[in-house]
Amino acid sequence: MPLPVVIDTDPGIDDLLALLLALKSPELDVRAITVTYGNTLVEQAHRNVLEILRRAGRRVTVGISARLPLKRPLAVARETHGDTGLGYAKVPAAGSVLDFVKSLEGVLADMSEPVVLVTLGPLTGLALALRREPDLVRSKVRRHIAMAGNLTAPGNTTRYSEFNAWCDPEALAHVLEAKLPTELVGLDVTRSMVLSSAEVGRLADADDPLAAWLHEALRFYVEFHKQYEELSGCVINDVLPIAALIDPSVLTFKPVRLSVGLDDGDNRGRTKESAQGLHALVATEVRAKTIKTMLVERVLPWLGALTGASH
Repeated sequence: MPLPVVIDTDPGIDDLLALLLALKSPELDVRAITVTYGNTLVEQAHRNVLEILRRAGRRVTVGISARLPLKRPLAVARETHGDTGLGYAKVPAAGSVLDFVKSLEGVLADMSEPVVLVTLGPLTGLALALRREPDLVRSKVRRHIAMAGNLTAPGNTTRYSEFNAWCDPEALAHVLEAKLPTELVGLDVTRSMVLSSAEVGRLADADDPLAAWLHEALRFYVEFHKQYEELSGCVINDVLPIAALIDPSVLTFKPVRLSVGLDDGDNRGRTKESAQGLHALVATEVRAKTIKTMLVERVLPWLGALTGASH
């Protein structure tokens, strides 16, 4: 039976690929998608999810988990993902997000059975749901897997901190304190998942509207990585948690006690091992080639000839 999944996301160019992978994988039953601020404003994220669903030919319940961090000023990654969140890809104008759109806990309440919750953005929405309906969340979330944090890899927001953890470190700490079965997929493994600039360029040569649209999103992402990291390609972080649900062998986790930096400066959102820290499973090893093959076969078939490329 397909695995029932709810995805909380802030699309975001790598979120775009992660969502398409989830939607195109028969092993997963995507029951709902909720959106949060993060890579872009929540209004843009909501519009982006609707556009991704339209292009994937799918109808899925869409809710909203969080508009703002718990305590911190709102910050979004405009330089990384563009004004709309999807780079140069054409999207409709964003509409107003109506107050009666379901919250994450409202979405979970509608689930007929426990689900796997995947969080691909800041963890604010889950933290809010735990504050408001802790018993409901615990009864409906049988597993939580998040793209967040880093142990030994350099940060992508400060020298120590990963973006989702940095956006709302209080939310991440609250989620870990709740002692859900939480797994963190962070920069230690996601940095090995790269689409090369040549692969992204090949999408422009495909005679397919979806390939052309994806190329316009990813072209922006490649330009960002070239400017800020001198990388000839782009890191597609958010694909990894989805891939791990499809094929658990692609990631190896270890139990870790983590502290979350709640100060300002470079240590804001820093996740590091601590004897007094909070328990989580953290991904430490990755089969990147297997994940990339999965992504190409299911989402980017126009790149089939390049699947043997090494990054």
